[in-house]
Amino acid sequence: MVSNVRLGSNQYGKAENRVVRVVRDTDRHEIRDLNVTSQLWGDFTTAHTEGSNEHVVATDTQKNTIFAKAKEVGISSPEEFLTALADSFTSRFSWVTGGRWAAEEYGWSRIDDHDHAFFRSAPEVRTVVLSRDGDTDHLISGFHGLTVLKSTGSGFVGYPRDEYTTLPETEDRVLATDIATRWRYNTTSLDFEAVYRRVKQLIMSSFTDHYSYALQETLYKMGERVISEVPEIDEIRFSCPNKHHFVQDLSPFGLENPNEVFYAADRPYGLIEASIMRDSAPDVPEAWQGIGGFC
Repeated sequence: MVSNVRLGSNQYGKAENRVVRVVRDTDRHEIRDLNVTSQLWGDFTTAHTEGSNEHVVATDTQKNTIFAKAKEVGISSPEEFLTALADSFTSRFSWVTGGRWAAEEYGWSRIDDHDHAFFRSAPEVRTVVLSRDGDTDHLISGFHGLTVLKSTGSGFVGYPRDEYTTLPETEDRVLATDIATRWRYNTTSLDFEAVYRRVKQLIMSSFTDHYSYALQETLYKMGERVISEVPEIDEIRFSCPNKHHFVQDLSPFGLENPNEVFYAADRPYGLIEASIMRDSAPDVPEAWQGIGGFC
């Protein structure tokens, strides 16, 4: 049969491998908790077109590699762990030219400084995506689920009004959002743990340090601060819902409400997204391929 179709881009692997690594070298244990996905790129054409598995590295093999590497190299940071996985797959199988490795990390802290008892403590989920194509790596880190709020120091005025506009202007409102962010590194020679802590601190500090005329302005200020103070990062993206807090009308009960009692609405919500880049940095859209949504 003469075919008028061809195989396009493709990848495959093992998704959402929950890896918990406990370091037990001393009586005081350390713990890293990751959800890891491995997807390979390379010469897999005949697997699709001819049903030949000659080049198909079984997804079970990918799963086993993830757990074995957690023991062999450890997890000093999710970035370094994904790099070790990429090195392993591309060196062991000549037809594997690259891939996409992703991780989410869940943070734990000690209970009463106990040596081996922990509680889930980080409000955010840390994220890392490493894509490798031949000799080119793109490394993107970030987090999502960090909820922040300031009870004043924000307003929303001066927007266009038409027959469909009912929102009243205000110079004093609650500003709240769930921060989802990812940033693109321009190097892999750095202390990933220290940079992650620094970026998170800069983002939270920048959320507080100005009167916000709109969430758009606040996202820009957070990104501007990160790019200005962290030279290893060329681009940072945000995807943030506006978690609306509406002043509840208490007049039917003879009560005044000077911005003290609010109704927290969960939907619909404004969704604000922006990318802030270093002036001298090139745009690298291929680094973001396979990342769902804006970031």
